[in-house]
Amino acid sequence: MHTIIERELDLQLVLSPERSVPVPARLVYRSDDPYAVHITFHLGSDVPVHWTFARDLLVEGVFRPSGEGDVRVWPAKLGGRNVICLSLSSPDGEALLHVPAVPLSAWLERTLRVVPPGTEGDAGDVEDELRGLLIPGAAEEPGESTP
Repeated sequence: MHTIIERELDLQLVLSPERSVPVPARLVYRSDDPYAVHITFHLGSDVPVHWTFARDLLVEGVFRPSGEGDVRVWPAKLGGRNVICLSLSSPDGEALLHVPAVPLSAWLERTLRVVPPGTEGDAGDVEDELRGLLIPGAAEEPGESTP
């Protein structure tokens, strides 16, 4: 059985040093994709924006600057609040977002309890193999989810 951990958060898209706008986002972690985190940004258009990157990058970025290139993450204080800065770069443009540190850290802790660091390679493979051997037709069915 696979576990999905989701969290809705309002992030702040930084437009300038003086101005930012809220951006609703959904963070998703799936134990059947244990190395990755998925973030979907709802920007008010018909098509949400999806980003996927390493969970380790986000975990490290809560404590110290992390990442190179397309995704960079670092902790900061903003107006007395702890935030996590998330810098995203693609051929379509760049974005700097501020993520509230407390709910992001709580969500990450939940993912780390489900699949502890260093055990990502163990997550799911044995379960899927056993399910395929023991339950006829189960190999073609998607894994179950628990909240």
